[in-house]
Amino acid sequence: MQRKGTQPRLVQAMMDIWTLPDLRRKILFTLGVLAIFRFLAHVPLPLPGIQGALADFFGENLLFGMVDLFSGGAMSSFSIVATGIYPYITSSIIMQLLVPVIPRLQAISQEGDVGRQKINRITHMMTVPLAGLQGFGMLTILRVQGITAAYEPLGDMTIATILATMVAGTMFLVWLGELITERGIGNGISIIIFGGIVAGLPSMIGRIFLTPEPGQVAGFLMLSAATLVLIVVFVEAHRRIPVQYARSSFRAGRMYRQSGSTYIPLRVNTAGMIPIIFALAIMQFPATIASFFMGPENAPNFWNRVTQIFQADSFLYQGFYFLLVIGFAFFYTLTIFEQMNLAQTLQRQSGFVPGVRPGKATSEYLNKVIKRITFGGALFLAAVAIMPFAASQLTGAGMLVLESTAMLIAVGVSLDTMKQLEAQLTMRRYEGFLK
Repeated sequence: MQRKGTQPRLVQAMMDIWTLPDLRRKILFTLGVLAIFRFLAHVPLPLPGIQGALADFFGENLLFGMVDLFSGGAMSSFSIVATGIYPYITSSIIMQLLVPVIPRLQAISQEGDVGRQKINRITHMMTVPLAGLQGFGMLTILRVQGITAAYEPLGDMTIATILATMVAGTMFLVWLGELITERGIGNGISIIIFGGIVAGLPSMIGRIFLTPEPGQVAGFLMLSAATLVLIVVFVEAHRRIPVQYARSSFRAGRMYRQSGSTYIPLRVNTAGMIPIIFALAIMQFPATIASFFMGPENAPNFWNRVTQIFQADSFLYQGFYFLLVIGFAFFYTLTIFEQMNLAQTLQRQSGFVPGVRPGKATSEYLNKVIKRITFGGALFLAAVAIMPFAASQLTGAGMLVLESTAMLIAVGVSLDTMKQLEAQLTMRRYEGFLK
């Protein structure tokens, strides 16, 4: 289809999207699911009147404040989806760690679509107890902090009702996310997280400009702009591996040899924002487990000490966070790369990397390249992830931790979604956003 008019490419691409009925339907479906999520985030659990105390608690606790930001305020409002989708993310992490180790699970994963459905079913089953554990930990922390004092002692039936509602809310969000993946645009789980971040933007912007120190505001804006540019550059960066193809065809009694060349784009940051999301999910666990055994505030209790260590402003927390991001970046990238099996695919299609023998040598070469570029990408991602923590300690602006970390995930999800939209437009011979 020929381009008409002189509108800017982005404006024209947006117009093209709404002229395609199926693509328009996918976008409207995604927006509708996000609207349901936002509605559920404002439906409170049966403990009314504690939202004010909760807001103060999450404002003072950087770790829980960060998680609350990603839930779009669902935790601070103590809604029926307060536990969010982090139990499902944690369950996915556990399954990805177990599949290569347990032969039975590895065999199931190699059964194609049927195997993936079985793995997904096991992941869903593991999500239920993990959601209950996270919900119980959250409720225990609130009780230790005295936030639920007006309702104490909580009866067993009340606790069971709250936990059952939290588990049901988590599973419902997972179902909504899978609906987006199947019928909408983008990765559903990432879109749900993205929706929570965007929902908190108005209050985030308000807190920024209510800061009494202009220097802190200027520093935050400069840091945000630099982080935005760097994350876009590294997410889009890739290493091109040249590939040549040699094919033979027999026509009119003669053998003809044809050749062509292309390249394999190996992304520097293949894992995208997944390592940060995984690392945040894991970092919740020590504080959650410690909450079961906490004593009174400031008491010389081992579990109180664990809770203090795993606050976002502690050096150990930032160090663990840094290492986890690097570890998950390598783990996720190498797992995905191994499943792609590029060397075997090239050999089957009569393709080869110039100067490298097909087969095992090509596999070793590609593995060496992906490890080298992933090392740089992982270091960058981890550095950007903890940069706001260091900046907040230098400037005294605690808000920087929340806003910049959220921006990392929001930018990654936005780029991935735009690429999917561009692919949909390209299939229909329209120009996309990014070219």
